[in-house]
Amino acid sequence: SLARLAQFVRRRTISPVDIVAAYLRSSEQLNPSLNAIVTLAPDALERAREAANALMRGAAIGPLHGVPLTIKDTIATAGLRTTSGSALRADYVPGQDAGAVARLKAAGAIILGKTNTAEMAMDYTADNPVFGRTNNPYDHARTPGGSSGGEAAAIASGMSPGGLGSDLAGSIRIPAHFCGI
Repeated sequence: SLARLAQFVRRRTISPVDIVAAYLRSSEQLNPSLNAIVTLAPDALERAREAANALMRGAAIGPLHGVPLTIKDTIATAGLRTTSGSALRADYVPGQDAGAVARLKAAGAIILGKTNTAEMAMDYTADNPVFGRTNNPYDHARTPGGSSGGEAAAIASGMSPGGLGSDLAGSIRIPAHFCGI
């Protein structure tokens, strides 16, 4: 679990570099058939190295120090593409993080990447004109639900230990149910 990973990092049982590398390998193997993670953070391993170095220096750490997380593609991440699944925003790169993302980073989390969503989070699927459809990790012929379906599929398949989605009318609850998380 995410809490257990954070505990392992604090106890130096496992390095943040090893954790991030493992999730990147998992994504490399599983994501081509799931299409859950639509943008990987190019600096994830660098951030993991920084987290490991901070531990070695005995620096003060946050509760999520060194733990990778994924973020729904509707939520702003500074310097990392945030499309909302819309062709109108296909190349949009925010200059600052959404408040929730900033708090996760302040707690020590490492952003692993962005997850697929329904266009503008307005459907009960995870399908859009920018990245296409996310498949359910248990049955690729089925939807993972939406609009946070990429997030649920990434977590359920083991490509991410946790993440940030949004919910106004079931957008987290439906994918969590469809993906068994």
